[in-house]
Amino acid sequence: MKQGLGTQLRHLIELLDGAVEEAYVAADLPDYRPRFTPVMRVLSLRQRVTIGEIAEQAGITQPAATQTVALMQREGLLLVETSAQDARQRVVTLSPKGVALLPRVAACWRATKQAADNLDAELDMPLSQCLAQALAALATRSFGERIREARASQQQEDSMHAAPAQPVPDKAAPSDTKSKKGQ
Repeated sequence: MKQGLGTQLRHLIELLDGAVEEAYVAADLPDYRPRFTPVMRVLSLRQRVTIGEIAEQAGITQPAATQTVALMQREGLLLVETSAQDARQRVVTLSPKGVALLPRVAACWRATKQAADNLDAELDMPLSQCLAQALAALATRSFGERIREARASQQQEDSMHAAPAQPVPDKAAPSDTKSKKGQ
């Protein structure tokens, strides 16, 4: 049986993230998680950013950025403070522990990039290119919209192919069996 798209994507993520986690353990970074990378990458380029800026620059949702920042703060990798300009915003910086980990994490990123490039070279269409195209297509028309369109099309098709309704016999008309008995 052919696996569905969601199953294939989850399996791909398990394979990729599992290997990346192993690389972090091998680099003596056992508590570092792949989900920390988008935040660390932004903070490696800019020292002080809001959670909204992290989300925007990393290409992740604000709730994902908020959750990841909270996890990283608990791990002691980040410092989070209220913005002096806007009390609704929180400003994020790397903690001394985060700064100290950055060179080893960056070395893992380089190795991961090289491995991803190697994988791309083996495929008919580079995975990175395929994913970029899929994300662009979904930005134009969401998967939810596509599902709704497919369901509407299926319903229309089902109604066109439905068997015609059988006529209901008229109870007032004598049946053939009764007339045959009388003969």
